[in-house]
Amino acid sequence: MLLNRILEAETVQSHSEASEYDAMDHSGVNAQFVKDLIAYGTLGQDCLDIGTGTALIPIELCRNDPLVRVMAMDASREMLELARYRLEVGGLMHRVQLAQGDAKKLIFQKDYFDTVFSNSLVHHLPTLETFFPEALRVLRTGGLLFVRDLVRPRDQETLDALVEQYAKHESESARQMFRDSLHAALSLDEVKNLAVEAGLDSSCVSMTSDRHWTLTARKINSSNTQQE
Repeated sequence: MLLNRILEAETVQSHSEASEYDAMDHSGVNAQFVKDLIAYGTLGQDCLDIGTGTALIPIELCRNDPLVRVMAMDASREMLELARYRLEVGGLMHRVQLAQGDAKKLIFQKDYFDTVFSNSLVHHLPTLETFFPEALRVLRTGGLLFVRDLVRPRDQETLDALVEQYAKHESESARQMFRDSLHAALSLDEVKNLAVEAGLDSSCVSMTSDRHWTLTARKINSSNTQQE
């Protein structure tokens, strides 16, 4: 039987927690995310990163695509404070704009962004019915929606093995953070059901690693999408 979903905190509430997250080694996962995102073709100029954390992916994306500008949004003020520091150090304040907001009810107008992407946010959300519809609402016709997150393991043994494999060299609190995230993640079928409810085809969602699902779709018009 699949592990039950155990929710974790929706947002980071303390500077120490944000700092610990920022100190974890996300470089390989982030580089792969950006590589896979760019592989789908031209992203356009205006991108939205929902749940940006400390803006590590926008920084990686700007280093690999000289044309993009990113609106980097997160619900946590503490995460955004660290993101601002990283952007200042990286000299990218002119290409990445920070915004605080709720992923379940985006503050941006309809058809605004050429590309909308999100990494490892969905498992933080206690309610998910509006996430994909909102992401599609702010996406322009022809724009790319690219979302990736963890998959909830089928059993405790698999979960423990993933923590050991991918967080072996992290602190114990960081290992617990990863463990909690795996518990809070959705199953592949749960993500596919949410995609269908948002008007997408279930085939736009697939397993792309031993611990990640990825959704890719282009918006055809205001009420229609197709998988990539």
